[in-house]
Formats: sequence, structure tokens, C-alpha cells
Amino acid sequence: MEEAIETWEAEGGAESPLDWKSTAQSTLKPGLAYGGNGPVAGSPDAVGRKLSGTPSQIAWAEQIKPRVSAEFDRVAKALTAAASKQGEQGRTDTQAVIAILEEKRAEVMTQDEAGYFIRDWQELRDQVRQMIGQDSRYQAIKARKAAGR
Repeated sequence: MEEAIETWEAEGGAESPLDWKSTAQSTLKPGLAYGGNGPVAGSPDAVGRKLSGTPSQIAWAEQIKPRVSAEFDRVAKALTAAASKQGEQGRTDTQAVIAILEEKRAEVMTQDEAGYFIRDWQELRDQVRQMIGQDSRYQAIKARKAAGR
């Protein structure tokens, strides 16, 4: 499993903040408050949920969400590629990690607070890898592998 994540990181890992930062910042309006103005209705996202926050927060989060989804896609693709090169047990473990990844994706993408995306996902680092690494199911897979099974 570590090899699959290491492969993903070796292939570029998380998208560089420099790839999108200028785009996101170019849409920010000077002098507007980006928080604290109370919830307002937002526009529906890709799954029909509405984001809550100020209009500025919602606009900002709507720019962040596709990058977050793309990051989950990138990790899933790397794990799938790694699984195709593994033996039966390794493939089974990697498929279990992909299932964990998809569950984490659903948890993240169904968040309805714009501030969540701004606060936790504005800069893509290794959040996806950390989410997987903190999952007890992943830790059990890793522990079993370390025990030599």
C-alpha cells in the first residue's frame, strides 16, 4: 500500500498550489469580507447540494471543489495503476484502500459549508493521503503487512 501512495507521490502527488493560485486569487474582490457575514443560500454544486456561506465564500469554494475532486481522481488513478502491477494480496489491499478513498471523497464532497473548502482545501497538499493514513482500516492493512502476512 505504501508503494502505491509512494508511486502517486513520485508521479507528482498533490497538485501544486501554484497551478491554481493565480486563478483563484484573480476572482477575489478587494475590500470584500470573506467570512463572518452569516449564511446565505448558494448555488447547487455537482451533486445538487447548496453551499452555505457568504456569496464570496461560495464563489471561492465553488472554484476549490473541482480541484479537490480532481485530487481524489488523481490518487484513485495512481492506486488503480499500482494495483494492476501487484500480486493478489497487494491488489486486494489496494482495492480496499480505493474503497476507503471513495468513502473519504464522499465525506468531503458532500460538505455544505463553503468555509470548510476554503479552510481545509484551499491549498492542496497531502490531505488525501493523510485522510487515508488516519483511517483505522488502512492502519490495519499496514499493520498486517508489517507483521509479515
